Amino acid sequence: MFGIPGKQAVSITDKAAAQIAKLMAKDGHEGLRIGVKKGGCAGMEYTMDYVTEVDPLDEVVEQDGARVMIAPMAQMFLFGTEIDYEVSLLESGFKFRNPNVVDACGCGESIKFNEDIAAS
Repeated sequence: MFGIPGKQAVSITDKAAAQIAKLMAKDGHEGLRIGVKKGGCAGMEYTMDYVTEVDPLDEVVEQDGARVMIAPMAQMFLFGTEIDYEVSLLESGFKFRNPNVVDACGCGESIKFNEDIAAS
């Protein structure tokens, strides 16, 4: 919907694609739907859900057996985001590198977007 012809809405690192594909195969899901919702101390939070069917209004990005769907209301907030999967001694999980984020809370669970995007 908000994409640029020939450019995917989000990019997925090889590590993230491998983890998404692994989880899709394990539980028989069609993919990972990402979105945003109001919440947290910075104002917005990412949402992630494994889904069993693709919504026709979702923006779909596929790479190396992984499928990510972007919920319609989140597309303008997530355009240009890189999705990665990181493993450390204390935690592992998906990380979002989003050029539209202007601030985040200290715990990293919530974000604030550029006011121009939020007003669109």
